[in-house]
Amino acid sequence: MSVSSHHGKHPPGDFEEPIPDDRYHGIYFAMLLAGVGFLLPYNSFITDVDYLHHKFKGTSIVFDMSLTYILVALLAVILNNVLVERLSMHTRITVGYIFALGPLVFVSVFDVWLAKFTTRQAYIINLVSVGVVAFGCTVQQSSFYGYMGMLPKRYTQGVMTGESTAGVIISLSRIFTKLLINDERRNTLIFFLVSISMEMLCFLLHLLVRRSRFVRYYTSHTPGKGPGKCHDPRDNGAGYRVHHDVTAEEVRFGNGGTGPPSAEESVEDIAGGTYVRFDAPKAKIRKSWPGVRDMILHRYVVSRVIWAYMLSIAVTYSITLCLFPGLESEIKNPTLGEWLPILIMATFNMSDFVGKILAALPYDWSGGRLLFFSCLRVVFIPLFVMCVYPASAPTLSHPAWPCLFSLLMGVTNGYFGSVPMIQAAGKVPPEQRELAGNTMTVSYMTGLMVGSAVAYAAYSFAAPGSGTRFSTLNMHTHANGTGY
Repeated sequence: MSVSSHHGKHPPGDFEEPIPDDRYHGIYFAMLLAGVGFLLPYNSFITDVDYLHHKFKGTSIVFDMSLTYILVALLAVILNNVLVERLSMHTRITVGYIFALGPLVFVSVFDVWLAKFTTRQAYIINLVSVGVVAFGCTVQQSSFYGYMGMLPKRYTQGVMTGESTAGVIISLSRIFTKLLINDERRNTLIFFLVSISMEMLCFLLHLLVRRSRFVRYYTSHTPGKGPGKCHDPRDNGAGYRVHHDVTAEEVRFGNGGTGPPSAEESVEDIAGGTYVRFDAPKAKIRKSWPGVRDMILHRYVVSRVIWAYMLSIAVTYSITLCLFPGLESEIKNPTLGEWLPILIMATFNMSDFVGKILAALPYDWSGGRLLFFSCLRVVFIPLFVMCVYPASAPTLSHPAWPCLFSLLMGVTNGYFGSVPMIQAAGKVPPEQRELAGNTMTVSYMTGLMVGSAVAYAAYSFAAPGSGTRFSTLNMHTHANGTGY
C-alpha cells in the first residue's frame, strides 16, 4: 500500500470481509481458560501449603517458591519482550505450555507419588520445578497479553479473569481433595492430576482457537483495516502518535534510525504531534530483525504513552506480593491449624476473581487516578502484620481478621491489577498493541519481584519464633535421620 492510499480511496476489497462474530462467546471462554492456564501451575505448587509445611517442616518453602518464581519470571518476561519481534507469538505460547506442563507431571509422579527423593533433594527439585514453570508460564502470559492487545478489549479482561479463576479452581480443588481423602500423599497426588488435566485442556483449546476465523481476522490484518477502527480517529489507519517533544528526526523506524524515511514510511507533523506511518505489510517488517536502537526506541515511545498505567500495575502487585502468598501462609490459629492459611488463600483467590469481573465495568480511568488508588492499598501491609505480630499473641488474633483483610485485598488486587492492563492497549494504535501488552507485563512482573523480595527480606529478619527458619531445613532433616 502506498503512502497516498491513506488519503485516497481504499483499494477494492478492503472492506469486503465482514468482521467475524464470536458465536456463543466461545472465543471469550477460550481466552478465559488461557488465563487459567498460565497461573494454574504455580498456584498448584503453592496452594497445597499444608503438604509443603508437613513435608518441609520448619522451612520457608512458600517464601522460597514465591521468590524463585518471581526472579525467573522477570528474566523470562524481559527475554520475551526482546524476542517479541523475532519469534512468532504462537511459537512462544506453545513453548510456554510445554515448560509449564513438564514440571507438574514430573513432581506429581516422582516426588508425590513414588517419593523417590530425600527431603533435601525434594526441596531443591520443587524449587527448580517452580523456576521452570515460572519461565514457561511467563513467556506464555506475556505473549498472551500481546495477543489480547490485538483483539477487542473484553478479551484482555477475559484473560485476566481467567488468572483469578485459576486461583479459585485450585483453592477449591485443594479444599475438596483434603476433605474427601484423609491420606495426605494421595489427596496431593489427585490434586496435582486435576491441575495437569486442566492445563492440558487449556493448551488444546489454544491450538483450536488460534485457527478460528475470529482470531485470524484480528491478528492477520495489516494496520489500518478492521481492528484499526478503534484507535485515534485523527490517524487515518497506520499512524503512530508520538508525544510532541519527540521530534521527527529522533524517530526512524525500519531504516536503522538514520537518513530520511524509507519508501514504506512517512513522517509528518500535525496538531502538535509527530506521526510515523507504517505502510509496509507486517510480513515484510518481520523478515528482518530490528536493530537494538530501534527496539529500544519502539519501547521508549510506547512507554511514554502508558507510563502511568505501567506504574499503577507495578505498585498494585508489589503491595500484594508483600503479603501473598508468603505472609498469609504463616498466619496460624490453634483451633483451625493448617486449615487457616488454606482458607485465607481461598478467600483471596475468590475475591480477586470478583475484582477482575468488576474490571469489565465501563469506566475510563485516568493513569494518575489509577496510580493514586493503587498506592492506597499499602494500608494492607500493617493490617496483616498485626495478624502475625507479636508471634506469641498477635494483635489481631481472631481468624476473621485475616480473612476479612484477604477479601478486601483480593477485590482491590483483581480490579486495580486488571484495569491498567485492559486500558493501556487502547492508548496506542493497533500495530503497537502487542508491544504495549508485553511492556505492561514487564511492569507487572517488576511489581511482583519487588513485592516478593520485600516479603522475603522482611521474613528473614522477623520470622516467627527464632527468626532463623530459612536455615532450619538442614537441622530438621538431620534430626529425622534423612540426611543430605
